[in-house]
Amino acid sequence: MARSNFPLQMDQSPVLRYGLAIVSFGAALGLALLAQAYDFRNVEVPLFLFAVALTAWYAGSGPVALTVVLSILFFDYFFTDPRYTFYVEAADVPYLIVFMSFACLVAWFSAVRRRVERELVEARDRLQIEVEERTQQASLLNLTHDTIFVRDKSDIITYWNRGAQELYGWEPAEAVGKRSHDLLHTVFPAPIEDISGELLRTGRWEGELRHTKADGNVVVVASRWSLRRDEREQPLAVMETNNDITERKVREDEIRTLNVQLANRSLELEAKNRELEAFAYSISHDLRAPLRHMSGFAELLQKKASAVLDEKSQRFMLMILESAKRMGDLIDDLLAFSRIGRTETQKSLVNLEQLVKEAQNEVRPETEGRDIAWKIGALPHFYGDRSMLRLVFVNLLSNAVKYTRTRSHAEIEIGCEEVKDDVVVFVKDNGVGFDMKYVNKLFGVFQRLHNSQTFEGTGIGLATVQRIVQRHGGKVWAQGLVDAGATFYFSVPKS
Repeated sequence: MARSNFPLQMDQSPVLRYGLAIVSFGAALGLALLAQAYDFRNVEVPLFLFAVALTAWYAGSGPVALTVVLSILFFDYFFTDPRYTFYVEAADVPYLIVFMSFACLVAWFSAVRRRVERELVEARDRLQIEVEERTQQASLLNLTHDTIFVRDKSDIITYWNRGAQELYGWEPAEAVGKRSHDLLHTVFPAPIEDISGELLRTGRWEGELRHTKADGNVVVVASRWSLRRDEREQPLAVMETNNDITERKVREDEIRTLNVQLANRSLELEAKNRELEAFAYSISHDLRAPLRHMSGFAELLQKKASAVLDEKSQRFMLMILESAKRMGDLIDDLLAFSRIGRTETQKSLVNLEQLVKEAQNEVRPETEGRDIAWKIGALPHFYGDRSMLRLVFVNLLSNAVKYTRTRSHAEIEIGCEEVKDDVVVFVKDNGVGFDMKYVNKLFGVFQRLHNSQTFEGTGIGLATVQRIVQRHGGKVWAQGLVDAGATFYFSVPKS
């Protein structure tokens, strides 16, 4: 910053400084001689002292020494007896010493005063620069929507930006000068002594605070404190920056509540599933004994009384035996289904092509005398429970064989696709298919889309497939058209 005061400009030119000394002395001498000519007495000393003071004030120590020497010499030459000579009588020596001492005192006083004034001017300039910088910083802080305010070491607010005004509702004039924790009714996450200790130790602190706004509403803020120190490393002020996270905290609380509810619900469902599985297992075992008795006695009755029974009665007896057999099959499938839910999966590296061959051998009795074209694509190896996956293929191949029974030439295709991190296996047939609006019923227990008189079965096979695949972290789905075949898919992770 350019400084326009005269003393500091004179310091920059020695010619001007010494010229000022000569001019001020010459002016004082001329005025003293003029006063003497008009018979004005005793004015020469004040005039010379004024010249010394003026030179000391504006020109510095060198020029003022010149002014003092000239003043003493010419005061002796023009104003002490004998005049117009530099001879000094003994009686005039004390007078000259007093004059010189007083002139030096005036020069010293003027020099000190000038130095003090220069220091004040420099301090003023530094203060003005700092004020301008602080003003610029404050204007920049006002541009942000973040909440920023500054408080001194006594917690008194000294700066309050527009973001703080927008969040809390107080104007700067209302907030500045107040204790921030009292104004905002701050609720701390820990004792304030611990927070202050961390701030003094590290110079920073971060945490969540609860503040009360001017309208009485409570907000949760993510707060960051930064400590400013002076030249002696003493705490000077704290800048606090706050961001409103009230909505986020509400959402987090809602999510936590929902997670707790979901966990409780999952525990309830797991308990109910265990109860249902235990119930199904128990019922199945309890039904087997009376069913064996019913079937056994019906067979004995058929053998003993077949000769005396008419055709209608024999048909009734046959229906009893077939129903008993069907109920036995239902019990066996139900036992197998419940056993899958209780059995731990024993994973190992499984060859799917080998499993398909084993499943084909198991369903071979159902294919006797039929024209079936098998198309088996390349199938990968992956980790899973071999016995469970074998049951998946047995059920799917048996299903395909059963529902292509009405075709003179049946086609069954087994293939594989890789989708991202999953292996997708499909079993496709050209059988009777199904209506896609009933696809959600396919994998339910005891759910059937066709008449049991036309296509036998218990309705548990596909439910078993779904449970096994889900135990492996996969999913099952199907696509089909009425009288145009069906495709069943299941996906399992690669590893």
